[in-house]
Amino acid sequence: MKSTFFELTLNVLIRIIAGKRYYGEHMADLEEANWFKRIVTETFELSGATNIGDFVPALKYLGVRGLEKKLVILQKKGDGFMQDLIEEHRKLQSSSVSEQKRKTKVEVLLSLQETEPEYYTDEIIRGIMQTEIDNHIGQSCRLLEESDLPKLPYLQGIISETLRMYPTGPLLAPHESVKDCTVGGFHVPRGTMLFMNIWAIQHNPKLWAQPDQFKPERFHNLQEERDGFVWLPFGAGRRGCPGEGLATRIVGLTLGSLIQCFEWERIGEEMVDMREGTGLTMPRAQPLLAKCRPRPKMLALLSQL
Repeated sequence: MKSTFFELTLNVLIRIIAGKRYYGEHMADLEEANWFKRIVTETFELSGATNIGDFVPALKYLGVRGLEKKLVILQKKGDGFMQDLIEEHRKLQSSSVSEQKRKTKVEVLLSLQETEPEYYTDEIIRGIMQTEIDNHIGQSCRLLEESDLPKLPYLQGIISETLRMYPTGPLLAPHESVKDCTVGGFHVPRGTMLFMNIWAIQHNPKLWAQPDQFKPERFHNLQEERDGFVWLPFGAGRRGCPGEGLATRIVGLTLGSLIQCFEWERIGEEMVDMREGTGLTMPRAQPLLAKCRPRPKMLALLSQL
C-alpha cells in the first residue's frame, strides 16, 4: 500500500503542476517520472537527517559539510527539473496549444510573468510550483465528489483521529524565537530553536480522554479542537502547512474510494502491526500489506473506468 499511495501522491502533484501523469494509463515519459520520484525520495531522506551543528555549534564542521553538499546538489536537481517543465510549457504557450484546455499551474504562472516579469521570475515560479494544490471527491453508484465530503462526518472523523494518533510529522517545522520571552513558565532566550511535539500534545491525557484509543466520534466538532490548539497535524496560523486543503481532499478521496469500491482483509490472522518506524514523516515499521476485491455492487462502475 505504501508504494501505491506514494505513486498516487506524485501523480496528483505533477498533474496539478504540469498536467502530466507519471503512473497508470496515459503516463508521460518513464525516465522523467523516475527522475521526479528520485528527487522527492531524496528530499525526504535528507530533510530527516540531523545536522548536529545546529545543536552543538562547536561541532558545526564535523560531518556537516557532507550534508550541506548533498542539500546543495539536491536543490540543483530540483531546480533543473522544474526549469525543464517551465521551458516545456513556455514553448506550448507560445504556440497557443494550451489555449484550448484548462491551464496548468505552470501556464498560469507564465501568463502572470508576461504582465509582471520583475516579480514572476523563473526562480519565483520554481518555488511556487512546490506548494498548494486542490482536487475533487465522490461516492455511491458514482465515484465520490468533493461536495459529498461534508455529508460524510464519520469518514472525516476517521481521518482526523488517524492524524491525531499518527501525525504525518511528529514535530512541526522548527521555529526560532526573535526575542527573549516566557512560555508556560519557561524562559526562552532570543535565537533559540524551538520544536513543537504535536505527537505528545495529541496523546496528552490532560487534553484527550483515552488518548490511546481510536475514537473517530470524538471529532464531531473539529473546529472546537482546532481553536483550542490541541489538534495540530498541519500546524496553525500563518506558519501552518500550505498543503492542508490538498491533503484533506486527497485523503478523503482516496480513503472514501477504497472503502466504496473494495472489500478489504488482512493477509493473515495477526493484527496489523502499528509500530512506528524512524524517519521525517514517522513511517510504519512494516509497510502495510492487505488483500482486496471489488465490491459486487461496484463491479459495473469499475468496469467502465
